[in-house]
Amino acid sequence: MDVNGRQFKKFLERREKLDKHQCEFAEKKQHAKGKLSARERIELLFDEDSFNEIDAYSRTSFTDSSFGKMVDAYGDGVIIGYGTIRGRTAFVYSQDFTVMGGSLGSVHAEKIMKIQDMALKMGAPIIGIIDSGGARIQEGVASLAGYAGIFKRNVHSSGVIPQISVIMGPAAGGAVYSPSITDFVYMTNNTSYMFVTGPNVVKEVLNEDVSFDDLGGAKVHSKKSGVAHFVYEDEENTLLGVQKLLSYLPSNNLENPPLIETPDKSSGIVEQLRDVVPDDTNKPYDVKDVINLIVDKGSFFEVAEDFAQSVVIGLARLKGRTIGILANQPKVLAGVLDIDSSTKGARFIRFCDSFNIPFLTLEDVPGFLPGVDQEHNGIIRHGAKLLYAYADATVPKITVILRKSYGGAYCVMNSKNLGGDFNFAWPTAEIAVMGPEGAVSILYRKELLESDDPAKLKKELAVKYRDEIANPYVADEKGYIDEVIDPAETRRKLIFAFEALESKHVSNPSRKHGNIPL
Repeated sequence: MDVNGRQFKKFLERREKLDKHQCEFAEKKQHAKGKLSARERIELLFDEDSFNEIDAYSRTSFTDSSFGKMVDAYGDGVIIGYGTIRGRTAFVYSQDFTVMGGSLGSVHAEKIMKIQDMALKMGAPIIGIIDSGGARIQEGVASLAGYAGIFKRNVHSSGVIPQISVIMGPAAGGAVYSPSITDFVYMTNNTSYMFVTGPNVVKEVLNEDVSFDDLGGAKVHSKKSGVAHFVYEDEENTLLGVQKLLSYLPSNNLENPPLIETPDKSSGIVEQLRDVVPDDTNKPYDVKDVINLIVDKGSFFEVAEDFAQSVVIGLARLKGRTIGILANQPKVLAGVLDIDSSTKGARFIRFCDSFNIPFLTLEDVPGFLPGVDQEHNGIIRHGAKLLYAYADATVPKITVILRKSYGGAYCVMNSKNLGGDFNFAWPTAEIAVMGPEGAVSILYRKELLESDDPAKLKKELAVKYRDEIANPYVADEKGYIDEVIDPAETRRKLIFAFEALESKHVSNPSRKHGNIPL
């Protein structure tokens, strides 16, 4: 056999060895846990035959087995590469838990940093599929340095390319901080976990028994901590969810979101919108009904559905164009703004602003949530995040006041003077410093104390206040609202308004960056 023949034979042997490890062996171990292998995940995520692997034959740099078993395997526990997702280029790294628990050593980290650099340079999204026990203890500070390098690249890519983390196993210790910096975090029920310190450490340090699920499972992070934005029941649907999200997003901050051909091209009257808001101003309704009647049919994709439910956020399409939406949810705490909902909204607004996604606000807010807990835990600081995000955003911003718009919450929710480009109101809108009942209790305190029937008088005064002060026509006449609109015309008005704003240009003062109240 000549030299070329021997070299080609070696090439085939290496490929066979790689395939055997990353397919047969890995699949059996992962399937036994109800999980897919690192390679199967990539194959599901990317278009068929489009994935190109990089550095497949990298090997572990540290082989001293004095401090535990070392595995000399191709790839060092992570697959990296690029391909297309629904026809658009994307980059990925997928950790292999079957190689030293997916732990991060120096070579493992270098591969991730390499693909991060490539994604940033090419201006394409990057997806990190996390299945790792954390830093590789045997490699000591080299592992920690690797994490720091990954974090730095996460920060430098923030607002430049979409970064998505998909937790499909454990993410422990330092492994949790890269996902927390990225734009969106996906988790899978029962098989994915995130925690800085695991149950064993909690038991040792605090003598508390806690399960993986109760400490850092998908339900904990989607409902309580707000770390996870999307949760699915299995890995296949989780990866389909990633594909769906990417379909709304541009590849980088220099592009506009993709324009999708949609069968819903209606731009006329939606009469059902006239009946959504109840006659009783204190009666709840589901703001998602409003959203779904306004946007292209079936296009609303909610984000962080289970966290801070007094506000609803998500992506949708309006005549095929991506928009971001923030709406108060009257059926949860009357739609008030609290610490969690303010942070949830602010983070989403800043994401949309980073990637040129026009923003729609649907407002029905009685104010900020009162109480000792809220005040002591910083509702002032957290509420200011929402205010800051709205004021700082330069994308097209439109607000529709559906019903209540009181006090500081009116100011914060993209009011005209905060920078709203178009501000509309329905005839049901109530715009005032506070609600009618609270206002008349202060304005007519003496009269109410002296009245023979204070309840009747208060009701009459509240009606007067609502008719003369807390209505949209006063704000309309003074220019704080651009137009009071027929609810049925909302979709049409928004389509025209966003089209008019396509050429919007804003020049802010030169600065390194602002100082958002974190």
